[in-house]
Amino acid sequence: MAALDPGKLDARERNALETLLKRLADDEFVLAERYTEWQVRAPTLESDLALANNAQDELGHARLWYDVLEDLGFEEQALIYERDPADFRHATLVERPFEEGDWADAVLRSYLYDAAEKLRLEALEDSAYPKIADRVGKIRSEEEYHLEHAQNWVERLADGDEGHERLQDALDRLFPYALTLFEPVDPDVEDDIVELGLRDATLEELGEEWLSIVVPSLESLDLEPPVSAQVDDDTFEITEDMLPEERGRDGGHTDAWFDLHDELTHTYRDLGRSETTKIMDKPE
Repeated sequence: MAALDPGKLDARERNALETLLKRLADDEFVLAERYTEWQVRAPTLESDLALANNAQDELGHARLWYDVLEDLGFEEQALIYERDPADFRHATLVERPFEEGDWADAVLRSYLYDAAEKLRLEALEDSAYPKIADRVGKIRSEEEYHLEHAQNWVERLADGDEGHERLQDALDRLFPYALTLFEPVDPDVEDDIVELGLRDATLEELGEEWLSIVVPSLESLDLEPPVSAQVDDDTFEITEDMLPEERGRDGGHTDAWFDLHDELTHTYRDLGRSETTKIMDKPE
């Protein structure tokens, strides 16, 4: 499929590109904000540093995706600090507060998210929009480390009675919200994203593949997802009854997001800022 020219996008192409990029950027940005809550609170110095690095990585990834949105005329301060919180399109998994500082919550959430992120990036490798394909290469190696770190900790916690119980509690809370990673912003626009070659897999396909990976992995540790996603030996699917009421992609967020948004933007508002300090240098 021919590459899309940034200077010659029609309305359909612009809408599809904007929708995809906001999904990508908002997920990473909000997850990074949540990860910062774990600084100096993790169970070991090594894990503290690892999660702090993950937060920095996710913030950098968000910056990479927000930067591509500048092709469509957006500005960073408008996207992050001046946008209505209901206009953010992240999945509700990433906005939920951590349960009483529970480390099992942090590592399980990271595992569920990063397993999905791995598949998402693979589906963007040959994107028809060159800047997307270029950024995937910059992001994948860091995300592979995040997934490895999370998976190692899940396995470590599952090996003890107390850790296993905490993981199951976290799984019961988080699993339905993890499914929102595969929810559409708008079904018609999501179809356009695939038809235009911006991403080479549908959300349904990504969700089914994610389930086929995480469900057996969790069950091998004697953990049970709170809803049945398995249709038969080889088929998994996400159904309407498995999903929470607030899904994020459609603008329906939990109260926790509005509190977090107020917290992360209050300094910008209080100082009457019209420009922001850059998250990182502008990508080349």
